[in-house]
Amino acid sequence: MSDLPVVAGDWLSLGPASRMVGVDPDTLRRWADDGRVEAFTTPGGHRRFARRSLERLVATRRPGRTALAALGTTVERVSLAYRRSYETARRADDGSGPGNVAGPEREAFRVDGRRLVAALIAYLDAEDAAARATAESAAESLTDELARRLAGAGTTLTESVALFVAARRPFLAQLGSMGRRRSMDAARLAAAYENASGLLDRLLLRLIDTHQASTR
Repeated sequence: MSDLPVVAGDWLSLGPASRMVGVDPDTLRRWADDGRVEAFTTPGGHRRFARRSLERLVATRRPGRTALAALGTTVERVSLAYRRSYETARRADDGSGPGNVAGPEREAFRVDGRRLVAALIAYLDAEDAAARATAESAAESLTDELARRLAGAGTTLTESVALFVAARRPFLAQLGSMGRRRSMDAARLAAAYENASGLLDRLLLRLIDTHQASTR
């Protein structure tokens, strides 16, 4: 990162910079560390990002931006990847996947899973901060419903976390394979993967909090 003086209007703090580019703050920090975005650290330890560098990044990411669904990451395709993953888990008898949820809850788990996949794809395809916030809010509500359903069915917190972690693998794997098959721009694929991972991490923490609150 550069050791440059602050010029009013030329440098943005982390929050406005990440919203301008449309990525999580952690992703923007990593890009700055990798030299993809011009930035410097103030004496107080706060990062400042060059507006011109961010504008160039936005320009390269947005024109002709194709939706993930058009590239092959659809709810149906990801759901198929889930089914294959769960069949493998059942054959291995490793205790993960909705096949280990009691019968009446299994279908509800799958339906909520499809709705959550749709929210994740909407989050990654969002063109602005408002659309991302809407998609993330939907994902949070679905995660709360899932946590309460699992807690009500007597699924322990450890088992619920294992289910969620098992469910995130097929989504990320499908995202990565889609990028390779469609020769997706490396920068966009990396950003999508990091943003999806970041959102899933936040949802996992939310699932833990809601499950604990439901069992108190």
